[in-house]
Amino acid sequence: MKVLVINSGSSSIKYQLLDMQTEAVLVSGLVERIGEAKGELTNKAFPGTDRQEVTKIEQPIPDHNTGMRLAIDLITDPEKGVIRDRAEIDAVGHRVVHGGEAFHQPTVITDAVIRAIEETVPLAPLHNPANLDGIRVAVELFPGVPQVAVFDTAFHQTIPAHAYMYALPYALYESDRVRRYGFHGTSHKFVAGECARLLGKPLEQCNLITVHLGNGCSMTAVEQGRSVDTSLGLTPLEGLVMGTRCGDVDPAVHAFLARNKGMDIEAIDAMLNKESGLKGLCGMNDMRDIHAAIGKGDARAKLALDVQTYRNRKYIGAYMAVLGRVDAIVFTAGIGENDDVVRRESLRGLECFGVTIDAKANAQRAKEPLKISAADSTIEVWVIPTNEELAIARETKSVLN
Repeated sequence: MKVLVINSGSSSIKYQLLDMQTEAVLVSGLVERIGEAKGELTNKAFPGTDRQEVTKIEQPIPDHNTGMRLAIDLITDPEKGVIRDRAEIDAVGHRVVHGGEAFHQPTVITDAVIRAIEETVPLAPLHNPANLDGIRVAVELFPGVPQVAVFDTAFHQTIPAHAYMYALPYALYESDRVRRYGFHGTSHKFVAGECARLLGKPLEQCNLITVHLGNGCSMTAVEQGRSVDTSLGLTPLEGLVMGTRCGDVDPAVHAFLARNKGMDIEAIDAMLNKESGLKGLCGMNDMRDIHAAIGKGDARAKLALDVQTYRNRKYIGAYMAVLGRVDAIVFTAGIGENDDVVRRESLRGLECFGVTIDAKANAQRAKEPLKISAADSTIEVWVIPTNEELAIARETKSVLN
């Protein structure tokens, strides 16, 4: 079974074709700058193998339809392709950011499902329209091929009401479903399953704290394999300090800025999402640049690191209280997988709760799961690379089977 995974953004399309018999990636690619004067497609056939071949195309790519057709032409190219015909693709799995309360699990896409996704656009106006673009293009390009939507929010639909409700007028929930939804669910679910395997226990018996740290950051409390709390909220703005997003702030900041700075709600929203977080604190949102600046004595870069890791530590402590018993803490995503300083500082002072890391293990770089807790740590700490494309492909295969 070959599954094409599509992650369609507002101006980009990420894709992978996987052979699910071996879970090998046959091709991966990225279409960028859709709608701009100069578009770009990077396609890797047989990535990470001695057969890898990279092809780059630079030309105007006016819309998602054009971008996806370019990608499919490369995948099926007689010389550079990995399959002979698009008919070899058995299913298409789509990342969809927001499923609202309608979707608790991956779902075969029908006209009714598309309408339901359209109804969630007010909850994710930047993401769901782009996800729908990818779905519509794939349905056109692969008529009769099963299409599956895998939702970022689905894993978090097990969160109880006392954790997902905001203390706002209840009418807002009744009329507009204003509540915590959480995101990065595909990643959290994937690394939770991998951690359970490494612990040698069924996921249903594991209590875990999964820490997804990248440009976007989130944390999830997993109790007996189910998400019971998560840091992102109605939107991907709440919670941890992120690359350009502020995370938790006093909600009255909005009114303060409107009254005292004359900012309207659009300007405030843009500032909190695009000019805050690490970037707001020190002018940089790439942690590699921040570490380099710290090495040169940049006090604001050090402040940014301290603010982020302190927030991480607070949430880990809070989720320990939520879970009671914790089997393991898992770090994943770009920063979580590669930044030993962030991991160390995020766990600093938690020895009294049974968390002790092995400094030598933590300093290692590995593409495979890595245990970094010390022998005497009562809570294991793992670094587990996330693989959302593989997770989507697995979910797609599971639904269709």
